[in-house]
Formats: sequence, structure tokens, C-alpha cells
Amino acid sequence: MTVESTAARKPRRSSKRTSAAKTPAKTPENSGPQLVQLLTPEGERVEHPDFEIDLSAEELRGLYRDMVLTRRFDAEATALQRQGELGLWASLLGQEAAQIGSGRALRDDDYVFPTYREHGVAWCRGVDPTNLLGMFRGVNHGGWDPNTNNFHLYTIVIGSQTLHATGYAMGVAKDGADSAVIAYFGDGASSQGDVAEAFTFSAVYNAPVVFFCQNNQWAISEPTEKQTRVPLYQRAQGFGFPGVRVDGNDVLACLAVTRSALERARRGEGPTLVEAFTYRMGAHTTSDDPTKYRADEERAAWEAKDPILRLRTYLEKQELADAAFFTALEEESESLGKRVREAVRAMPDPDRLAIFDHAYADGNPLVDEERAQFAAYQASFAEEGN
Repeated sequence: MTVESTAARKPRRSSKRTSAAKTPAKTPENSGPQLVQLLTPEGERVEHPDFEIDLSAEELRGLYRDMVLTRRFDAEATALQRQGELGLWASLLGQEAAQIGSGRALRDDDYVFPTYREHGVAWCRGVDPTNLLGMFRGVNHGGWDPNTNNFHLYTIVIGSQTLHATGYAMGVAKDGADSAVIAYFGDGASSQGDVAEAFTFSAVYNAPVVFFCQNNQWAISEPTEKQTRVPLYQRAQGFGFPGVRVDGNDVLACLAVTRSALERARRGEGPTLVEAFTYRMGAHTTSDDPTKYRADEERAAWEAKDPILRLRTYLEKQELADAAFFTALEEESESLGKRVREAVRAMPDPDRLAIFDHAYADGNPLVDEERAQFAAYQASFAEEGN
């Protein structure tokens, strides 16, 4: 199968619910402020007065490869969850450009604070996809050392990572380093008090942090227009730092805008809010059913703006990639899917008592008591089996 066309070919469930009862389709064209865009949905290269980017053919092919492989292991993870191999999965389908573009703008010494959907950014930071899936399988608590990749563990608590990122960035500034910090969050998280507090502290202390908001239009079943009266990027003005809205399905624009914001932070000019205007093509997580709250027409409108297809169109029009490249990438993506699938199924069951080991550094009587109670509970099943 062709990986980049997965979203377009995925069947949409028919429903007796009428679109009139749902939120109408939202697109960049009718959303208000103009987006920063360097590559149109039709695969045409355009210029922007404030954001320039000059990439080689090899770099462009690299971005395309990143998005295709990210979509492939994301699709494999969704399938594994449906087969009972994972407890849950939060798909990034449709958000590949926002994540790969921003992820490739980072330097090795920059630090990332993700939510739970930044699989593409994890890929850019060198985190093995099997570690991500291991966490959702319940066999590890993250599976990677954050300091090895400068990529923090996934954060399930909505919005709290923006505070962590701000504190870390304040520390970076005090240390005199010229690295930057980036915090990822969604449009739903932007309504959290933690995010407002992070904005306040980062502005007051001029912290070298970029707040990267992936506005995928839906906070689970709540549309963006029910969360805010102004475009999300404009909130930055009230806290005293700049905000910019970028086409989140344009990998070139996401790369250019994020790179500019990171450079600004490194120069000591403080935080920036980047709103990547994109769309969640799939469900919020595999426990969600988006057909209950949004119309099929909305998804169809966004399928035409697929981030992978638009870059492929550009590569083909400009003759920057040939058939051999796409064939080889397809084979690589299938190999990745197979490796991920086999690795997940081979993962051993975790030590059930390990969850108590690191609750406190030096132990705790209450935790010790709870460990003993849980061990006795587990042992009771073995006794029943005998």
C-alpha cells in the first residue's frame, strides 16, 4: 500500500447524524488571520516576507522521509491497539508536518517537553518508536533517558509540561547557555491555567522557550471556537511576547517559523508562541469516536491539504525525487512497520511490583505497606490456579 495516501483512502463511517448538527468544516482559508505558508496544498512554492528557507533536494527528501515513516509507525501502533497489543494510542495522523518541521528546526542541545502525541518529534530526536509503544503497552514508564535525547518523557497531565519547560528554560538562561527549550501542547491545553502561568513566568523572566501549540481544531470533542474568542496565537500579546500562526500542514513553513523562534530565544529575546494550524485526521485516541461530534465533510476538506501529499507533489513537479526514491522509501516504511510490530509482540510482561520502586528515593513505610498488599493480591491468583 502507499503510505502517504493512507489518510485519503481510509473509509469514513456513514452516520445518520446530519452535518447540520455538527460543527461546520474549518479550513485555514476561512479561519481568520492569514497563515505563514511556504508550500501550498497544491504543492506550489510561495514566498513569505518574514520567513525564508533554502533547502537542498536532499534536505527536502529527508523531510518527506521523516513524515512518511512517522505516519507508518503511527498507523502500525493504531493497528496494534485494535488487535489488543496496546492499551491505548494517540494518533498524530495529519499532524506530521507540524511535528517534523518543528522537530528538525531543533539543535541537539535544545530541550523538548512533549505531550503524549509528539511521535514525530520523538522520531526527530532519535527516540526508538518501540519505546513509545512500550509505554502504551504498559511495559515501561517511558523507556528512554530524557537527557540522552534532550527529549522529556511524555506528559499525560494536560498543559503541565509548559511549566516544566519554562522552569527548565529559566535554568538554561541562568547557566548562560545559548540553547533553547520548546514545549508542545494542543488547543485544548491552551485553556488550562498551567499554560497561562507558564506564559506569565516565561515573559517576566525572559525565558528562552518556544511554546508550540498544535491547533488540531478539536480538544477531544470540543471545537476550538468554543474555547477561545480570538485566534490562539494572539494570546501571546497579552503576556508581552510575540505569537505567530503557521500552516501546520506545511512542513517548510513549520520548519522556518520554529527555527526563527528558537533563534530569537537563543539571542535572549524571550519566548514565542507558535500556533500550528492543522487538523487531527483520526480520533483523539483509540478510545474516541470522532464520528459522534464532527462531520465527514470537515475531514474531507482537510484531506485535500494532506501534508505528505503536498510535499510529494512539490518533489515530483520540481524533479527533486524519482520513482526509485519513492519505491525505496515504501520498502523502508514496510520494514519499519514489521520491526515495530514484531518488537511490540515480543515485549515481556513487566515486573508488577516495579511500580513501587521509585515512588520515593529512600523508601516510604506507606509505599512498603502498599507493595506488600499488592504482592499478596497477585499471589492470590496463583493460589487459585493451583
